[in-house]
Amino acid sequence: VEFLYCDLASMKSIRQFVQQFRAKNCPLHVLVNNAGVMLVPERKTEDGFEEHFGLNYLGHFLLTNLLLDTLKQSGTHSHNARIITVSSATHYVGKLHLNDLQSRCSYSPHGAYAQSKLALVLFTYRLQHLLTANGSHVTANVVDPGVVNTELYKHVFWVVKVVKWMTAWLFFKTPEEGASTTIYAAVSPEMEGAGGCYLYNEERTKSADVAYDEELQRRLWTESCKMVGISDEASRLL
Repeated sequence: VEFLYCDLASMKSIRQFVQQFRAKNCPLHVLVNNAGVMLVPERKTEDGFEEHFGLNYLGHFLLTNLLLDTLKQSGTHSHNARIITVSSATHYVGKLHLNDLQSRCSYSPHGAYAQSKLALVLFTYRLQHLLTANGSHVTANVVDPGVVNTELYKHVFWVVKVVKWMTAWLFFKTPEEGASTTIYAAVSPEMEGAGGCYLYNEERTKSADVAYDEELQRRLWTESCKMVGISDEASRLL
């Protein structure tokens, strides 16, 4: 195992990481997008993005796009390269505000978190559409890990923390259990060649209805390209 530093809240750090990775001339068979924050107070990344949207979504959007060439070169007809993005069941209640993606008008930690997780699902579906259209040997899927007992909950109210402490053994998954569906998407022979899926408990399931809105997927993609400074035309051509 070799560690390369990458701060998903920094566009500069992401670009530096990709440059370092490419310099190694290594193939890339699996990319797991799993960084995230939840219910943080209103604050911005160094690039001026609302933190949930900037870190949870835009960081992964840029990272994935910058690594697409390597992923395409690594995938073959019999062994596709795989992109797995970790979302959340919270996306079911999320609303995408294309006119206020930074939650400037009315900030809600819950709303901002849910929006970032919905954006990840929309992104995955759009990405798979583009990969298929291009004939690339790369698949993109999105995973719901379930409710997992991690430090992700450190910003919830103290009452919730107490309840979590008392009931985690009964209702929460362990980190190992929470990772199982991501690992399934990354290595299972059953997922070979399968893309555009929403997975929960190692099974394909239905995501929120709005996530299948192709026009919304396209508009989010275009806006995301502008925000991170990459060419939408180049992204569509992959």
